[in-house]
Amino acid sequence: MAAPTLRPSTLPQYAVLLAVAALVLVPLAAAALGGFKSLGELRVNPLGPPASWDGTVYWEILSSARLWRMLLNSAVIAGLTVALVLIVGSMAAFIFAHVVFFGSGMLLNYLLLGLMFPAATAMLPLFIRVRDLGLLDTYWGVVLPQVAFGLGMAILMLRGFFRQLPHELWEAARVDGCGYFQFYLRITLPLSRPILATVAVFALVASWNSYMLPLIMFNAPEMYPWPLGIMNYQGEYSTEWNKILAFVTLTLAPAIAFFLIAQRHIVAGLAGGAVKG
Repeated sequence: MAAPTLRPSTLPQYAVLLAVAALVLVPLAAAALGGFKSLGELRVNPLGPPASWDGTVYWEILSSARLWRMLLNSAVIAGLTVALVLIVGSMAAFIFAHVVFFGSGMLLNYLLLGLMFPAATAMLPLFIRVRDLGLLDTYWGVVLPQVAFGLGMAILMLRGFFRQLPHELWEAARVDGCGYFQFYLRITLPLSRPILATVAVFALVASWNSYMLPLIMFNAPEMYPWPLGIMNYQGEYSTEWNKILAFVTLTLAPAIAFFLIAQRHIVAGLAGGAVKG
């Protein structure tokens, strides 16, 4: 197979893509390298490679029992969030895609209205509601708001994909006596693995990197998720920036790894949901 030729007309596109890639990769690389440097070296050489590759900072973080407890908390919160977003979002999207009822369009627009407002604007009333429900310092006090914030985008993406499935599948299923729930469970979900993986990645990354919501809902340090561990290295008079950069690198690593593993399904899901029949 012949290698693709680089045409002069595509050079501006490649230049823009390389510039965007540099804007993303350079800070990530600087953060990863910063964990190998001392504070003094970090001040004089923030972007370059370290003079000596000392992994003491990374080892100190990974050998802390408290941080592993935070990692477990993050895994539980992210796992519950992703599971509920997929279950509730796929059911709601299936209804909006295949069931016609009075007010369906208005209800869908109401659910999507939340995409217009940042989550930070709802923190105060959300905290009061969670407190009244007795869910402070529990996993559900963070999981349920994250699910609520993630459902709008999940329904929007899943509904677009479900509507692209051939209508002949539903007609054949009805002839065989298949109801809505059986069609959703046995036909729609198996054919929707790409878009489900896409929604799962988005929900996982949003939950894993969430900082403000757990900070507000958790008072007990043993309930803190992994992102809140960054406060261990911020003091009143000084900040250990090399440890913070190492911690940020370790925080991003699982989300990046999960994204790379599911990348093929993500692209297929986004492409499938964007094609009009």
